[in-house]
Amino acid sequence: MKVAGTAYFKVNGTQYSLRGNMKISLGSFERESVVGQDGYHGIKETPQASYIECDITDRPNLDPNILEQLSNVTVTAEMINGKVAVLRNAYQVNKLELDAGEGQLTVRFEGPQGEWLTA
Repeated sequence: MKVAGTAYFKVNGTQYSLRGNMKISLGSFERESVVGQDGYHGIKETPQASYIECDITDRPNLDPNILEQLSNVTVTAEMINGKVAVLRNAYQVNKLELDAGEGQLTVRFEGPQGEWLTA
């Protein structure tokens, strides 16, 4: 049974060369306990954006200017175990920096709550 390894990263159906370091968070909120000096008070829920972040190879036909400006796109991350993370209405948030020694860029797409699809 395969649980890790091969993965694919796509934006609006265009596949990018995934180097690694893929991180995915599709939750819609973060929870934390609220505790006062007199004990436990409850739970605090704070909304948060979902994201898919990864390193991609800087291919000759890759235009970082266009990649940096992408918004309102659908991003998918497909794992070898059959799970697919989908993030719709996403936008690229970080300033792209080229690691010339490794020939790679780190991209981070954020958006409203994403979803996990399973095989």
